[in-house]
Formats: sequence, structure tokens, C-alpha cells
Amino acid sequence: MANSPNKGLHVGLIMDGNGRWAQARGLPRTEGHGRGADAVRRAVEAAPELGITTLTLYAFSADNWRRPAGEVSVLMGLLESFLVRERENCRRRGVRLGLIGRRDRLSPALVRAIEAAEHATGEGTRLYLRLAVDYSGRSAILAAAAALRPDEHCDESGFLRRVNHACHSDLETPQVDLIIRTSGEQRLSDFLLFESAYAELMFIETLWPDFDGADLRRAVEAFRRRERRYGGVSSSNGNPAVELAIAG
Repeated sequence: MANSPNKGLHVGLIMDGNGRWAQARGLPRTEGHGRGADAVRRAVEAAPELGITTLTLYAFSADNWRRPAGEVSVLMGLLESFLVRERENCRRRGVRLGLIGRRDRLSPALVRAIEAAEHATGEGTRLYLRLAVDYSGRSAILAAAAALRPDEHCDESGFLRRVNHACHSDLETPQVDLIIRTSGEQRLSDFLLFESAYAELMFIETLWPDFDGADLRRAVEAFRRRERRYGGVSSSNGNPAVELAIAG
């Protein structure tokens, strides 16, 4: 089942490599996080023209609280500054901002910045930009499962809505089409686990602060050349029996 070029895409970005970018230049790791914020802006500006209608950025995982307190403080400060600085730009561009993940462990000032950005951009229809902060895919699945009544039947689409609710996302947020991870690392790190069951995965060597619209375009173009079979067989002229044997 090939992806239609007219279908709005949901792309997830694991923004990895800020620290290594800085260390390679003899700079503190925090400098890399600052430069990474510029890459976020470039990705957001490029996304709508590439047919991306939902963009989820992995900004801070639930496990990232294990990092040094000083680095965590810088990351939270950069996030707050980004929300304050960019919310009017996002509103003008038709970008709707939302935060997925827990909010109870964030500072009151950051929560206020999140809520203000969500309110200011709430009418945006060109791009739904989700920032995953204090986020855990496993926790979202567990919370969704815990909310089910013992006698309740829930199909896949219904459970996806519950997962979206558990992480404070728009309930109709679709499953993920493509996940891109920068810096050469090849793992999901607890990111969008249920939503990415049939996502295409791309791992690129570019460090996040160097990521730009051209990188995103190349990834989307490569994605559109892939054939998504969703457990079925290829539509090419290959041997169906062999393909079924491989699949099963």
C-alpha cells in the first residue's frame, strides 16, 4: 500500500546530537542545545511545504531528568524562551502548538508559557506542531490501558484516541508515518511507541544543530519512494510465495 503524495504526513523527529555537536567544537553541551533551537525553527518552516501536517518533536523525555541539573535547567529555559518568542510567528504561519507529556513536573512559569502558546495558536490549521516534553511512550500506553473499563471493548482507533488523551494531544492526531532520528543513533528511546507501529524509520548522520529544511526534504522524498505494505505483500512483480514466507 503506497503512501499517497497528497496525504498529510505525521512526522516524528528525535532531535539527537546537540551535545556532540558542541563538544566537537570545544563548546559546552548547553551551547549545542541553543543551536538546536535554530534547527527546530528551520524544520517547522519547511514542514508544510513538504506535505507534513503533524510534526512531533522529541524535546525532553521522561528519562532526561537523569541528566545533570544544570543541563536540565538550560533545556527548560530554552523551551520557555522558544514558546514565548515563537508563538506569534507560529500564529501568523498557521502553526498550532501543543505540548504532549506530563506537565506536573514542569515549573509554573513553563506551564504558563505552554498554555499561552497553545491558546494563541489554537486556530492554526497549516501544521500541528507537538513538542514532546517529559514524555514517555510507555507511560502513555499504560495510562490509556488503565483508563479502560473491565467490560469495555476498544478497537485500534479507539485506543489511539485514548493514548492521545493520555499525553494531552488532540484526540484525532493520526498515527505516525515517518520517524527521523539524527546523529546516527538507531533506537526509538520510548518515543511514540503505539503510534509508530507501521512508521517508516530513518536514521541520519547529521547532528541536530546542523539539520535544515533540505535534510527534511530528502527524508520525505526517500519516504515517498518506499512501499508501505502494512503486513501485506509487495505490489511489484516479486514472487508472492517467497514474500509471504519472509513475512510469516
